[in-house]
Amino acid sequence: MMRWILLLAIGASAAAIPAAAPSQAYAELAGARRAGQVGERYDGYLGFAAPSTPVVQRQVSAINIRRRSLYVDLARRRGVTPQVAGLATGCELLTRVQVGEVYLLQDGVWRRRQPGQVIAQPSYCG
Repeated sequence: MMRWILLLAIGASAAAIPAAAPSQAYAELAGARRAGQVGERYDGYLGFAAPSTPVVQRQVSAINIRRRSLYVDLARRRGVTPQVAGLATGCELLTRVQVGEVYLLQDGVWRRRQPGQVIAQPSYCG
């Protein structure tokens, strides 16, 4: 049952959350991602793997606030908690991590995606 709920959440929410910020206004954030300072977390949020500038910190905070809002809305529609919605979306977002970018799994270790590497998905991912 839990796997089914997670799969529904992934399909409904992952499309609404860009893995990378496309606009010119986020050039510094994109640079921080390429530099390995900012990356996707298993729980559906962006996180800091290394110290970053105040501008990037504000951008990450703003993105995470929007993501949280989406997770709350999705959770309400699916009858799950926002945490479950975030975790399910995190499964999809981890598949979008580009080579050279960093990501965080449940063990708390930041990793850099290598060429040809497939990111190991958490056990709850479908």
